[in-house]
Amino acid sequence: MKELDLLKKDWKKNENSFVQISEIEIYKMIHKRSSSIVKWILIISILEVLLWTSISILFNTDDYFKKMDHIELIPFMKGITYLNYGVILVFIYLFYKNYIQISTTESTKQLMKTILRTRKTVQCYVWYNLGMALISLIIGYIIALLYNPETSALMSQITNSGKVMAITIGVLVLTTVAFFSVFWLFYRLLYGILLRRLYANYKELKKIDL
Repeated sequence: MKELDLLKKDWKKNENSFVQISEIEIYKMIHKRSSSIVKWILIISILEVLLWTSISILFNTDDYFKKMDHIELIPFMKGITYLNYGVILVFIYLFYKNYIQISTTESTKQLMKTILRTRKTVQCYVWYNLGMALISLIIGYIIALLYNPETSALMSQITNSGKVMAITIGVLVLTTVAFFSVFWLFYRLLYGILLRRLYANYKELKKIDL
């Protein structure tokens, strides 16, 4: 009986050691996977900035304002552009900081906190970009209606006819909804998949930490 008790005790010790090794391996796998996801978030955000910069270079708004004979709008638009780039660079820095923290952390709790912070940062980044896209579209409507000579006839019809005004507002609202939906879908596909995988890692870590 004593020998059997000794064997049981030895088996329990080995069982505990196997669980610990298993949890360590799972943690390493989740840690590596989370680091890779955040790295891709950083890379995609940088590529996104390069894409929009290339588009803005191809479609120079300065020439557009010069053709409309309203060069006073150029400094205003440049100010918005520089402010937007400044905010986006701050987000990219935060993505880089989160990537470094996730890559170097060795604590399960700290990794979980960094994952949640990264998800929140990405969500704020996406909503900021969607908000800026909406604001840019509205500014574009205002400039086109008030300053573009080609729309002066339409503006006179809008002011003189309630029906034309209603149709114009309806078209602008539908265009805005369609434009916003495309952007929302773009960001949902671009970052949504990565965020879901990152949150799945968080839930796995939560099971280990219990």
